[in-house]
Amino acid sequence: MIKPFAAAALALSVATAALAASPRETVTPQASQPIPNIPGKRLVSVIVDYPPGAASQPHHHAASAFIYAYVLSGEIRSAVDAEPARVYHAGEGWFEQPGAHHRVSENASASRPARLLAVFVVDAKDEMLTTPDPH
Repeated sequence: MIKPFAAAALALSVATAALAASPRETVTPQASQPIPNIPGKRLVSVIVDYPPGAASQPHHHAASAFIYAYVLSGEIRSAVDAEPARVYHAGEGWFEQPGAHHRVSENASASRPARLLAVFVVDAKDEMLTTPDPH
């Protein structure tokens, strides 16, 4: 099951390549496992590390991706769909609906790193979990 998992991490990494002028996040795959009691679904988790001042390129999530994001350390500024940007602190989390547009995802601090756990429940066939917005 590493192939879809690697594709998701690659898609997140490629999405940030366009932000060469600013620091970018590092996405580290943690798990990818079929959900035995929900046929056709799998759970994928990644750790996203943001250096000080780093940001992700705006992106869309897979149409099937229901996501729980949890701040492990630091502070993350996030804005999904039409919601206003909000800063989440270590120990706080939020949900993202399938197909969500992640307009803002960044370290809220210019001096301290931040770390985020993202847990996706997706269709087992979905390989690209994140697609960068066109320029």
